[in-house]
Amino acid sequence: MSISNEEILQSVESLEDYLISTRRYLHENPELSGMEIETSKFLKKEAKKLNLAITEVKGTGFYATLDTGKPGKTVGLRTDIDALPILEKDSNQKSMRLCKSKVDGIFHACGHDGHIATLLGAMKVLVENKDKLRGRVIFIFEEGEETGSGIFNMIDALKKENIDAIYGEHLAAFLETGKIGVDAGPVMAGNAIVDFTVRGKGGHGSRPDLSISPIFAATNIINGLASAWINRIDVSKTVTLGLGLINGGTIANVIPDDVRVAGTLRYFDTKEGKKALELVKKVGNLTAQAHECEFIINEMYHMNDPVINNEQLANLAQKSIDDIMPGTIYKNLTWFASETFTEYRAVSDIVFVLVGTKNEELGSGSEHHNEYFDIDEKSIIIGTKAMVKFANNFLNQN
Repeated sequence: MSISNEEILQSVESLEDYLISTRRYLHENPELSGMEIETSKFLKKEAKKLNLAITEVKGTGFYATLDTGKPGKTVGLRTDIDALPILEKDSNQKSMRLCKSKVDGIFHACGHDGHIATLLGAMKVLVENKDKLRGRVIFIFEEGEETGSGIFNMIDALKKENIDAIYGEHLAAFLETGKIGVDAGPVMAGNAIVDFTVRGKGGHGSRPDLSISPIFAATNIINGLASAWINRIDVSKTVTLGLGLINGGTIANVIPDDVRVAGTLRYFDTKEGKKALELVKKVGNLTAQAHECEFIINEMYHMNDPVINNEQLANLAQKSIDDIMPGTIYKNLTWFASETFTEYRAVSDIVFVLVGTKNEELGSGSEHHNEYFDIDEKSIIIGTKAMVKFANNFLNQN
């Protein structure tokens, strides 16, 4: 037995008001990574309404289990639950927002509110139709995806569950609403943290010769990295260098002691990414020495591998989605952003799906982690249908 396409479509569409109102509640009440206390309480209440068994995980994350009572496989369905320290604009790219954060400086600027609503919707549909399923579904609510604060606690907890596959989704602001990307192989990039300080000798701006300026040293390190990226990184294995912070000095006529520089590397080839990280250290250290400055590493390490979809699961997801929503699959889609979802490979095979949420008429489509970021709420409904269909097909396949 299986849940039919018609039943999935009707069930999800009947939840439209619930999905949208839930997403808006979460959007208005965001919490930062590792501090999702009220969010977690709300989500546990939703799971308890469906009589699901809840397993606490250290921190604010948890998972809820649906056991059909029939032997079969176990599939994990995952969402992240944290927001970002970004001040939200009143409008998106085109018009005033439909809802806005009530917490100044904290904003669901990556679509996690939509991810949560999607998982809750899928949870409702699968519980209501558990007599047509076999095996188990584990609904995973992960703390702190943006900082990685909750992923390893979650993995440690899930290892005892003998999960056969874990499925996740991410709303994609660069993909049109109604399109879904799911391919075998790499889908999101690996990530490394770059954070260093250049230390010189401060002094009065009138006599720079009596000081050792860390500003010139830091500038030359950055320029040196630009040159190194052209000449030392394999052109067939792109590594991006995104510097997001340069901080040094407080006033025009005072040369500071320190300048801090921070950013990230992104890559699909982990070996080349690690090579690039070592290149940052080498260029930074030698350039600082040339300026008689000190190069101090604050944080510099490989953080995540690329998200790599299992071929069989990706093929199943494609077929499942194309069956219930023909014409939605967008092929050969990769994204240079990074995700802790890759770490679930320590538990089982994984598949990660990108769900389009770009709608120029509504004003959604601004880059993630941006003050104008917004989503098309129709994408939540589409994502819920895709998630339910995959879980149904995975559990009921021969």
